[in-house]
Order: sequence, then structure tokens, then C-alpha cells
Amino acid sequence: MVDLVARFRGAGLMARALRSASWLLLGYGGSQALRLASNLILTRLLFPEAFGLMALVSVITVGLALFSDIGLGPAIAQNKRGDEPDFLDTAWTIQVIRGGALWGFTFLLAWPVAEFYDAPDLLFYLPVAGIALAISGFLPTRVHTAHRHLLAGRVTVIELISQFLGLLGMVALAVLTQSVFALVIGSVLQAAFHVGLAHRYLPGHRNQFHWSPDAAKELIKFGKWIFLSTAFWFITSQGDRAILGKFISLETLGIYNIAFFLASFPMALGYAVNARLMIPIYRDKPVHHDVNNRRKQRLLRTGLSAGLLSLIFFLSFCGPWLVSLLYDARYEMAGPIVVILALCTTPAVIVMTYDQAALAAGDSRLFFILNATRAIAQTMLFLVGVLWLGLPGGILALGAAMIFAYPVIVYLARKHNVWDPVHDACFLLLSALVALIVLRLHWDSVTLLFIEMKP
Repeated sequence: MVDLVARFRGAGLMARALRSASWLLLGYGGSQALRLASNLILTRLLFPEAFGLMALVSVITVGLALFSDIGLGPAIAQNKRGDEPDFLDTAWTIQVIRGGALWGFTFLLAWPVAEFYDAPDLLFYLPVAGIALAISGFLPTRVHTAHRHLLAGRVTVIELISQFLGLLGMVALAVLTQSVFALVIGSVLQAAFHVGLAHRYLPGHRNQFHWSPDAAKELIKFGKWIFLSTAFWFITSQGDRAILGKFISLETLGIYNIAFFLASFPMALGYAVNARLMIPIYRDKPVHHDVNNRRKQRLLRTGLSAGLLSLIFFLSFCGPWLVSLLYDARYEMAGPIVVILALCTTPAVIVMTYDQAALAAGDSRLFFILNATRAIAQTMLFLVGVLWLGLPGGILALGAAMIFAYPVIVYLARKHNVWDPVHDACFLLLSALVALIVLRLHWDSVTLLFIEMKP
């Protein structure tokens, strides 16, 4: 016990990594707890179609953010100039301009998106939701600097407080309006609180508008592949809802969105921790500098995989019971969806730490190739799955896509000396065994899902 406590103390990289990981876990766990609490309240105040409509709003706003992302956060984390004021202010200036441009795009896309999904309300809701994109552009680079140095404590507290205040406003508006408008305005309030609190309470360099041609050149050179990567990441992370919105009703999409919120918690937690933690680890403790660094990386990777897969296994076992406990009868079909979704996220969780090695080395091109491969495979399989088996077929495609992407993952991991085949094989076999047990346990409800959701 004393040895464990000692590992968290000091200013060394591993001590800061452990503290930062703890804060990230606490922050994400707290964030999901707040979302779950508000979700339980809102599902009783609103109707399933409202969550389906908000899912479409999120698809567009998240899509705009990802399609225009040039990786300012990762650039600040890995670049040797990541603490220089000129570099930070240039990055912040680019970020502000981008935020304003994204808001403008929500006005341009509102009508065609509303027509495509036959949802006229989107004509109004999209531009309002876009205000959050403009506000987020003013987020100070002190947030990225804190993660660069694995100092996530105050950032996490600010994120939780801003989320709590935003969700509080969302629930209050839902009581007053009984409409999707509450969900849209809540996202805007959360962005405003986040930016305001970060500017007020985070220490470090105070951003101002500035343009350094050299800094801009470095940011754009690194970011051009990140831009393409995040465009494909949009397809990976939001493509399922973008496609389903065309093939299923808003009510069914709302139920799917509730199930996705529960089932994807471990994977989303892993990505949040992985993106903030592994770049500094790979950057400052590369294997080619010291062979002992491989052991340290393996311990972190194994611990992350074991913890996340434990959560996935729990959700796959208890998904239907959790849904029946937390939600009313309108959301009952979310139960078996949670089971299949949770199991289909296991391949992505097992290999999720490898891609950050490429970013830590500045190899954003290979990072892009991986994201593109996965996105193309997932989209093609998802479309085939939905047309053949309906919603369940699409869900199965989310897991199958990793089979096609795995050779690229291995190539990336080997190039940057981080591949761990024993880790992958052991956790894959464990996941397959658990999947057989879970499917046997929930066979009746899963079979019913395939029958009722078949096109």
C-alpha cells in the first residue's frame, strides 16, 4: 500500500501520469454520472423522438467540429514549442476563427439536412446548437498545456462544474418547455460555462490574438493529416447515427441513442484517457531510449485494457436489467442493444493505445491512414448490415470493422515499437469467451431484437 501511494508522489513522468490518469478517470466517470442522472430525468420529461432528433443535431455539430479539426490539442502536446506564447496564441487565433466559421456552416446546412432527414425542426435547432461551436473556439490553450504536462486536476474540476451547470439548465428548460429546445440550449450553456471557467480559473499564459507565420506553418503541417483523420473519425464515431437516421424512425433512433450512451461508456472513457495520457508517455519514454520503457508501457496498456473490458463485460451481462431498472417500458428494446453494442466495442478497446504512438512521434500521416481504413470498412459493413439485418446488422458491423483495420494497426504499432501481440491475443480470447456466455444468457432478448428490427 505504501509503495502504491509512493508511485503517485513526486514530479516524475510516471507519477504525473498516474495522477493525471486518476483525474481523467474521475472526470470522465463524474461526467457520465451527471449525464446519466440528467438522462434519467429527461427521459421522463421528454419523449423518445426528442432524443432521436437531438442525435441528428449532434451528428451535424460533431461532424462539423471533426471535419475541421487540425489537431491543435495534439500539436501543443507533442511539439517542442508547445509552451511558447507565440505558438499558443497562433493556435488560439486559428481556433477562434474556426469556431466562428463552424457556426456559419450550421446555417448553410440547416435546410438540406432538414430535407434529407424529413425533420423540419432541424431548420431551427441546428443554427442554435451551432452557437456552442463558436463559443468553444474561445477555449484557452491553457487546457491543452495542462494535459501536455499531465496536470489534469483543475481542468477536470472545471469540466465537471461546467457540465453540471449546463445539465441543470437543460433540465430546467425541459420542465418549462417540454421540447427538444431544452437539449439544444443545454449544450450551448455547457460550452459557455466551460470557456468562462477555464479563462477565469486555469493558470498559465493568457491568450491574445496573434499570428506567427512559423508557428502557423508548423501547426498546419502537423494538422493537415489530423484534419483528414478526424474527418474519417467522424464516420467512425457518428456514422452509425447518420446512416440510421435515414433508415429507422426517430423513436427507434432515440432508443438506440440511449443504448449507445450506456454501452459505449467504457470505450469513450478509454479514448478520453488514452488521448490525454499516452502521447506524453510515448513522447518522453520511448522504447528506443530505454528497453525498460517497454515494460512500463505494457503495464499501463494492460491496466487500461483490463479496467475497460471489465466495465464492458459488466454492461453486456447486466444491460437489459439496467435498462429495465433505469428507464420506463418505452425504452425496453434498448436492453439487448446494449448487450450487442458492448460486446462489439471490445476489439476497439483492446487496440486503442497504439495509434497515440504515431501522434507522439509526429507521424500524423500514418494516424490518418489508420482512421481512414477503419472508417471506410465500418461504413461499408454498416450499410450492408443495416440493409441485410436492420439495426442489429449495423451494430455487428461496428465490431467487424476492426478485423479489417487490424493489419494497419499492427503496421503502425510495429513501426513505432509499441506492438504487444501477447496482450492482444490474451484479451481477445477472454472477450470471445465472455461473449459466448453473455449471448447464451440473453439469447431470447437478442433473438427478439433481430426479429423486430429486421428490415
